[in-house]
Amino acid sequence: MTPQQLALLCFSVITAACGQLLLKLGALKLGTAEATGLPGRLWAMVTIPELIAGFAVYGTSAIAYIFLLTRVKLSVAAPSTALIYVLSVLIGFFVFKEPVSFSQLLGLAFIAFGVILVVSR
Repeated sequence: MTPQQLALLCFSVITAACGQLLLKLGALKLGTAEATGLPGRLWAMVTIPELIAGFAVYGTSAIAYIFLLTRVKLSVAAPSTALIYVLSVLIGFFVFKEPVSFSQLLGLAFIAFGVILVVSR
């Protein structure tokens, strides 16, 4: 993987994790929205700025990933997106103060090590 491809992969992974952060922030607001029924919930979703931003950032991540797929084998690109899991747990820990167990840390280490093995060939 070239440095440019690696940068594109990192951009895609980081923007996907940021999109998840924004979606979570929006979901927290959605939980307090006073909307009843499906139409009210859908309207609430499109009026919460964090959800709109989350969709936009997630979309940006998808576009970057598509560009990555034009340059890198799927067998390398797809497993590399598992780093989103690692970043999501870190966001949960640092932003939302969610507890992280030793077994979760061990699993994240396995994911990171696996991605390194796949990318480095």
